[in-house]
Amino acid sequence: MTDRDLDLDILQFTAPDQVTERLRRELAACWVEVTNAGGAAGFPFPPVDEGEVAPAVDRIVGALAPETSRLLVARARGELVGWLNVRRDLFELTAHWGTLHHVQTRPTLRGRGFGVALVNEVRSVARDEMGLEQLHLAARGGTGLEEFYGRLGWKEVGRWPGALRLAPGDDRDEVLMLLAPL
Repeated sequence: MTDRDLDLDILQFTAPDQVTERLRRELAACWVEVTNAGGAAGFPFPPVDEGEVAPAVDRIVGALAPETSRLLVARARGELVGWLNVRRDLFELTAHWGTLHHVQTRPTLRGRGFGVALVNEVRSVARDEMGLEQLHLAARGGTGLEEFYGRLGWKEVGRWPGALRLAPGDDRDEVLMLLAPL
């Protein structure tokens, strides 16, 4: 996909051998930036560095497979501006839905529509290429993510109150969201 208004390319990766070492480093660097800016992207206790994040990137890349796990990467003028991972379980009771993981955009580039474009593209990929009917995600409460996803058609379907303890006295809800139909 190319979004001419944003000068954005969204690339999709479906196998580990498609992801270069350079891209792995870029994904890790983005994840470090997001986490250290307070983002809710899988490492709750900043600061983190690339040495901590790189093994998590390697696990995501190692699990890529067309049917079960895809990586979407957004680039603007050649620079990585965001990425996400969509996964599904092939177990017959739940194979009709997938889950978004690690949705992130570089903090210095937020508000330019890159995240919106990335989330809209994964909706098409999930529906048209993976054959999914629904997408799920869990978001950290208190960060405004419910509003972001709500503007894109996602619905809050539940919460786990106080499920995330970021620090003594700082418990956050885990917000469960659904996008259906795709």
